[in-house]
Amino acid sequence: MKLEQIWSQYRSGLKAFLHSRLDNEADVEDLLQDILIKSHSKLSQLHNQDSLKSWLFQIANNSLIDFYRRRGKKLAQGELLWYESTEQGPGAALPQDVWQQLRPCLEPFIAALPEQSAELLRAVELEGQSQKQLADELGISYSTLKSRVQKARKQLRKLYQSCCSFDVDQRGMLLEAKAKAKAGACKGC
Repeated sequence: MKLEQIWSQYRSGLKAFLHSRLDNEADVEDLLQDILIKSHSKLSQLHNQDSLKSWLFQIANNSLIDFYRRRGKKLAQGELLWYESTEQGPGAALPQDVWQQLRPCLEPFIAALPEQSAELLRAVELEGQSQKQLADELGISYSTLKSRVQKARKQLRKLYQSCCSFDVDQRGMLLEAKAKAKAGACKGC
């Protein structure tokens, strides 16, 4: 099978997979390019055509892991990102003093969320509790808790977006945040 055929058959599925883990369209497109290049360079190593789909998705998964590792290194150097798909959350790799400075900005937004979402984000984002530990304490499965935290993060992001506009670069890195022009549109800012 030629790469063009493989790509036309699996590209949309790979893109949906990446979208389920990333919100930024530019990041998804960059990763699709990365997957295409890796697939092309490693296609000769695929011996069983029956495992083509799993092989491609393994490349995609490894590319996502590499993506988050690169992002984590940038965060450790002090750059701000919105990290929705990591277990540790958006501030995990920030230096502790920066995270503590951001905490008062997050709390009013978190307080505006439904109670269950707010409690989860307080535990995971503000207190730094691991999701695995929290799932054990709440007596729910780890995957259920991850889904709930993910939903709460999306709710939080919606609140931010209702109050502020964000400028990001091509890679999804936050450059600047500005309050929206409507006076009194956001009571938590």
